[in-house]
Amino acid sequence: MKNMSTGKYRPYPQVDLPNRIWPSQTITHAPIWCSVDLRDGNQALITPMNLDQKLSLFSLLLKLGFKNIEVGFPSASKVEFDFLRTLVEKKLIPDDVTVQVLVQAREHLIDKTFEALEGVKKAIVHLYNSTSTAQRKIVFGKEQDEIIALALEGVDMVKERALKHDGEIGLEYSPESFTGTELEYAARICNAVTDRWGISAERKVVINLPATVEMATPNVYADQIEWMSRHLTNREHVLISTHTHNDRGTSVAATELALLAGADRVEGTLLSNGERTGNVDIITLALNMYTQGIDPELDFSDLETVVRIVEECTAMKTHERHPYVGELVYTAFSGSHQDAINKGLAYRRESEEEFWEVPYLPIDPQDVGRSYEGIIRINSQSGKGGVAYVLEDKFGYSLPKKMHPEIGKIVQKVTDEAGRELSSEEILEIFEKTYFGEPHDIEFVDYSVISESAKEHSAKCVLEYTHNGKTIRSEGHGNGPIDACKNALMVEYSHNFKILSYSEHSRGELSSAEAVAYIEIETESLDKFFGVGCDNDITVASIKAMFSALNRAFS
Repeated sequence: MKNMSTGKYRPYPQVDLPNRIWPSQTITHAPIWCSVDLRDGNQALITPMNLDQKLSLFSLLLKLGFKNIEVGFPSASKVEFDFLRTLVEKKLIPDDVTVQVLVQAREHLIDKTFEALEGVKKAIVHLYNSTSTAQRKIVFGKEQDEIIALALEGVDMVKERALKHDGEIGLEYSPESFTGTELEYAARICNAVTDRWGISAERKVVINLPATVEMATPNVYADQIEWMSRHLTNREHVLISTHTHNDRGTSVAATELALLAGADRVEGTLLSNGERTGNVDIITLALNMYTQGIDPELDFSDLETVVRIVEECTAMKTHERHPYVGELVYTAFSGSHQDAINKGLAYRRESEEEFWEVPYLPIDPQDVGRSYEGIIRINSQSGKGGVAYVLEDKFGYSLPKKMHPEIGKIVQKVTDEAGRELSSEEILEIFEKTYFGEPHDIEFVDYSVISESAKEHSAKCVLEYTHNGKTIRSEGHGNGPIDACKNALMVEYSHNFKILSYSEHSRGELSSAEAVAYIEIETESLDKFFGVGCDNDITVASIKAMFSALNRAFS
C-alpha cells in the first residue's frame, strides 16, 4: 500500500491454550450488565454531560433494567462528585441497584471517592492501574513487582475505608490494557489483589479484563479469558468482567466469544459510545441474545426513546446503519429483498407461525418499538414487490400479483428520472395519477343492472358514459353485471378488448369501507393494461376499473 509500511507492525501472539473449550460452548443466559455510559462514555464526549443530562441518562438506565451502573469518577471533577451526591441526597438509587465508581490507586483520590459515596447502600469501587508492557516501559518506567505493589497499596486503602463505610462496598480491579499484558503477569497481579482483599463466597471480587485497546481477533480475546479463568485462584468467587473497545471493529464478537469462554459480566455503553472507536454496544449484545431466544434481562422494547435520550445527553448522532437502532436497518431498497420481506410478512399473518421467520429481518421491528411503515422504501434499486407493499401497508391497496410488474415499472421510471428515494406519499400520487387520472378517452356517468335469471346468472346493463365528449347510453346483456356492462359498452365503443382478470377487496374501516376493483384487459394487439376503480358500490368500482384500463390503453 502506498505510503504504508507493513514492516513497522507485528502479529499479535497467539495464546497457548490446549483443549480450549469455548468454541463448543453456547450462550444460554444473560450476563451481569454494567453500564459505563456515565463514566467511560461521558469522558469520550466533546462536551461532557452536565448534571441534568447525567440524571436523565441515569433514569433511562434504571428503566432499561441495569443493576450495575458506573456513575463516574467522583474524585476527578466537581460535576462527577456532585452527580453522585445528587443521586444520594435525592434518594435516586434503588435498593437493588449497585453504583460503581472508578478511582486510581492514590490516597487523596480514594478519600474523595469515599466522601462522595457517603450514604450509598451498595457500591463497587473500581480500582485500576495499567499493566501492559508498553505502559510499564514507556509511561511508568516500572517493573512488574512495582506495578503489583501499586495495586496492592490501592487495595489496602480501599479496604481500610470500606470498613468505616456505612454500607456494602465491593471491589473491582482492572489490569488496564489487559490485552497488552502478559497473561502470566495478569494472573499474578489479579490473584495478588483478590488475596489482599480477602476473597470469599460472601466477598466476591470483580476482575475486569479490558480490551482497553482491541489488538487481535476476537478468538484471541476468548482464549485470554479462558486462560485467565483457569489461572485465577478462588475462581468460584471471582466475577470475570469484560470491557471491550472497538478499535478493530469486533468488540461485539469479542465479548460474545468471551462469554463463551466463561466471562460472567459485561461492561459497555448504549450505542457504543466511548473512547476512540467506542465501547461495546450493550444494545447490540442484548438483542443478539434476544434473537436467539434468550431473555437479555434488559428492556429495549422502545428503542426510539432510548436513541432520543442518548443523543440528547451526548450530542452524538446514531449512524443510519447502526445494528437494531439505525434509521435504515429495517428498510429494504432492493427489489428482491422487498419482495421477500413482503411475502414473509404476509405468510406470518396467514400462518400464525410461532417463531419469527421473515427473510432479511432477523428481529421483529415491533419488538423494539419500530413499525413496519418504513421497512420498504423505494428508489431506483427497488422492485415491484416493494411498491406493492407500500401501497398495501400504507394506503390499503392490495394489488393483485399480476399487477405488480406494471406498477413497479411505472414507479421505477420516476425514480430513475428523479435519482432519489420516493416517499410513500409520492408513490401514492403516481399510483392515483396513473389509474385515477383525468380520463382522455371515455368516462363513466351512470348505470343500472337488472338480473334477468338468477339461475343462469344473466343480467341486463343500461350504461351511460361519455366518449370523446359525446354522451352515449346503451344496453347490453351478459352472464353477470361486469360482462353485461362490457357488452353495453361495445355497442358503440370502437376499440375491441377482452377482460383477462378481475379482483376486488374492501379498503378502510368496516363502517365506511369502500370497494376497490382491479381489471386487466387485453387489446387486439395483445397489449395488457390494468385499471383500478374505487366506489362504495362494488359494481360501480368494477366499471370504473374497466374504464381506467381502457383510458390507459387507448388514450
